[in-house]
Amino acid sequence: MTAIQKIPAEETLAIFLSHLSGERRLSDKTVEAYQRDISAFLGFMASHLDEALHLARLADLKPMDFRAYLAHRRRGDKPLSPSSVQRQLSAIRTYYRYLERRWDVKNAALPLIKGPRAKRPLPKPLSVSGASELTGLKNKDGKSLPLPSDWIEARNSAVLALCYGAGLRISEALGLTAQDLPLGRSLSLTGKGGKTRLIPILPPIKKMVEHYVKLCPYPLNKDGSIFFGARGKALSPRIIQAEVQRLRGALGLPETATPHALRHSFATHLLAGGGDLRTIQQLLGHESLSTTQRYTEVDSAALMTVHRQAHPRA
Repeated sequence: MTAIQKIPAEETLAIFLSHLSGERRLSDKTVEAYQRDISAFLGFMASHLDEALHLARLADLKPMDFRAYLAHRRRGDKPLSPSSVQRQLSAIRTYYRYLERRWDVKNAALPLIKGPRAKRPLPKPLSVSGASELTGLKNKDGKSLPLPSDWIEARNSAVLALCYGAGLRISEALGLTAQDLPLGRSLSLTGKGGKTRLIPILPPIKKMVEHYVKLCPYPLNKDGSIFFGARGKALSPRIIQAEVQRLRGALGLPETATPHALRHSFATHLLAGGGDLRTIQQLLGHESLSTTQRYTEVDSAALMTVHRQAHPRA
């Protein structure tokens, strides 16, 4: 065994962490997370193998050793969720890549290891009234609101109305140009992955966009976005996100109320109203129907909640 192969695992971890903070300049919290994850892995392996770890032993770990660690993390005293176990496995892979670059130590078993499949979180849509309030379409009593007289308020309402009323991603809404105007009954849009879809534009949404364009103090550029920031530059998504954060506090909406939650609301409310999955898939521009099917789970979860709250035997 060479001198390099005898380097203790704890020493390699210290050097690895120094590399993360020094050369890669990762944040202190990120480095602490790596330290916590790798230390837990090394501590388990030392106990599991009943021997001190060094580079040669790290290179010689077998698939059963890695699987034993992952099983321990999922079924131990403090079991982790599948997504947390995946994160730990990712940290271990990063650590081993560094070992290979720094000391030419490679483990043949690690690429064979797959972590648990993390369950994709369900979309968190708003209620119909919450979405209408957030976009400025209606008040909490369900009555239509007058169009804003301030151009920035009109701009914000138009962007959010496109997210909810047409199911656009915020990047798609902010990507509309003067060539898309005047809006008709539908809009042809090329979105994520270069996928083109045809989206119906409801009269209230069309009216809000036209109202904003009328109030906007800046001339529209044929190829530039129709949505401007206060100083005349292209509008940043962060401005809309900050506005939604302010509005949800004022309206008493949950923290899950975001511009993207309006797109989720568009899909969920269509489904609840009788829309079929294939049509909603096309409207959202999803490549796979399985992505759209998540909204059926949201609808089912909502129904179960209502049942539990309302049924006398629940």
